[in-house]
Amino acid sequence: MAFARFGALRRTLLAAAAAGALVCLTGPALAEGTPKVKFTTSEGDFMVEVYPDKAPKTVENFLQYVKDKHYDGMIFHRVINNFMVQGGGYDSAYAERKTRPPVVHEGREALARGGPKNVVGTLAMARTNDPNSASSQFFINVKDNDFLNPSTQAPGYTVFGKVVGGMDVVNKIKAVPTGAGGPFPSDVPKTPIIIKSATLVN
Repeated sequence: MAFARFGALRRTLLAAAAAGALVCLTGPALAEGTPKVKFTTSEGDFMVEVYPDKAPKTVENFLQYVKDKHYDGMIFHRVINNFMVQGGGYDSAYAERKTRPPVVHEGREALARGGPKNVVGTLAMARTNDPNSASSQFFINVKDNDFLNPSTQAPGYTVFGKVVGGMDVVNKIKAVPTGAGGPFPSDVPKTPIIIKSATLVN
């Protein structure tokens, strides 16, 4: 009986090790307990994780938009290869959806708490020249954009998460042909890239 239990335990451990190896081969392991959002787009799926311990107000704001299905049917309306891809503000007819009041800027606080910088794959809030103007729009860095980081001279942009799966899809998005579209004179994908759904998975 003891040998049978040992054999079962050994098989369980081997299966777990194999699963771990598969995770290592297919992409980075996802941190347990960290909220994650799956984006299903017309170009494929990608997954992001967000950091409420680094930028709590920003993450709460973003996740509420996800829960409200605000992003479903929206587009990536600004795509600049070698810079970033931006979405969450317009639908495929370039109509804006009603947003909640802006979120307080947390750029410097997030960095002070050990949050990530604006590097490849990180998720940050888009805003106007007013640091406290971010609402629903976000962007994904597709290169290291050090000049977007908060400093003593500039508030920068709040990074609150990163892509943890499907970065190949983001890279596909960044490389699409762009031009004028809707109210924008440039940087709009010629074929709309639609966010079919954004779903909280953890």
